[in-house]
Amino acid sequence: MTIYILAFVVVALVITGMALGAIVQNKPLKGSCGGLNNIGMKENCDICGGDDDECEKEQERQRQAALNKTAAADLAYDAASKSDQK
Repeated sequence: MTIYILAFVVVALVITGMALGAIVQNKPLKGSCGGLNNIGMKENCDICGGDDDECEKEQERQRQAALNKTAAADLAYDAASKSDQK
């Protein structure tokens, strides 16, 4: 029973490490060598529509939207959070 628990812990650590690596790199996941391109269905992809750069363009749009949202939040002043001081 100890071997099963040890094996489970090791597998869980490996999966956690792989997930953290994917999160830290902040890159989109890439397909395998047997993806849609190899079976002739690249143009039917709902995400990129056959354009390899579409994912990078979308990430840049999301980064800009996040920066704009952060910049707008930094300029705002929430008067409701302050109590009336007389």
